[in-house]
Amino acid sequence: MKYIVIGFCAFLSLYQAHAQQKINPDNYVWVERKVKASAYNSTKAQTIGNPSIGAWGDKLEPGMLAIAISRDLIKLGITRHTPFKIEGYPGYYLVKDKMHARHKNKIDLYMGDDIQKAREFGVRTLNVEYGILKK
Repeated sequence: MKYIVIGFCAFLSLYQAHAQQKINPDNYVWVERKVKASAYNSTKAQTIGNPSIGAWGDKLEPGMLAIAISRDLIKLGITRHTPFKIEGYPGYYLVKDKMHARHKNKIDLYMGDDIQKAREFGVRTLNVEYGILKK
């Protein structure tokens, strides 16, 4: 069983690295923004409905570089699969979920099932860049 878990983790790492390569930053106009940021997990207590399914129907799995956005950000052209570069975090985070309408100018970093990591993240203000596809 131990080797199955190790093999799965290796596969997941390779899959995520491959998924990250699909983002060609030259295909986007990058827009800077300061947002409030928090973190969330795949737990019933933190979500409505199936905790492993995002608002657009994407399956959320631990290890993914995914975020949820406040709905007001959709008016800026940010939508499902929009890439984000987040200050202090490597890689591109993709929008896979959206938050309740009460939140404004906010993102939520997905932290799988690691509740302690999400608590330690807390709430902070971060500089981000989001990519809008060039026409």
